[in-house]
Amino acid sequence: MGEVERLGQRIHYADRGHGVPVLLGHSFLCSGEMWEHQIPALSRVARTINVDARGHGRSARATAPYTLDDMLEDMLAVLDRLGVERAVWAGLSMGGMVALRAALTAPDRVAGLVILDSDAGTDGAWKRLRYRALGLAARVFGIRPVLPAVLRQMFGRTTLASRPELVERWRTRFMHVHVPSVLNGLGMLSGRDDVTGRLRQIAVPTLVIVGEEDMALPPAKSHAIAAGIPGARLVTVPGAGHLPCVERADLITDEMLAFLGDLSNHTNEEHGS
Repeated sequence: MGEVERLGQRIHYADRGHGVPVLLGHSFLCSGEMWEHQIPALSRVARTINVDARGHGRSARATAPYTLDDMLEDMLAVLDRLGVERAVWAGLSMGGMVALRAALTAPDRVAGLVILDSDAGTDGAWKRLRYRALGLAARVFGIRPVLPAVLRQMFGRTTLASRPELVERWRTRFMHVHVPSVLNGLGMLSGRDDVTGRLRQIAVPTLVIVGEEDMALPPAKSHAIAAGIPGARLVTVPGAGHLPCVERADLITDEMLAFLGDLSNHTNEEHGS
């Protein structure tokens, strides 16, 4: 484990395994713990670099407004600290938003993309209003009253109905988030730009994954990403919502391992080995 400081913001990361570097970015309200089921298998074939985004997990609290570009620079600072030139960027939700922007603005640092339950566009007025209302409620009353709404956004109906122990474990984690960091995170998400029209510029192997029951960023968002990136492959995960790496952990692990295997084979073919 380690930390890097960029412009006064302390970013925590864990570096494990050897092989092609894989940079992991998590969802809003989560932390690197979101990847706990994938890391043991990934780290046997790849160097997994698991980052807690600013305001999340073990990274410093986000006490000032920030943007997706700030998050991108945080991730690049981690790679720089570790001496990693290029990595496969794997990101879910806001982690995927950062990964897409990395491929567009720093393509020399991106060897491939795994984008889960994310969005290349912006939120509509109704969603921004809803986030504003949830943020106001959290500011006044704390996180507990909004947890039922959060859980419905994070987990699919199948998980909510059949895996109460999993939902409860994550409810406990969500209870400990830092509310001012959450509010600045909501501002970051609602203020993001639309990169849909630029997706065709991405020229690295890309895997797009989405839970078929995702209510936070419905499957159509991921379909648009897959359609926009040349050669991207789309996988829809049955029985999963916004966090398929948690809800259908084994399936996601298998898909990521297969993608890394294909990427390695492709690289070897390019180099004639």
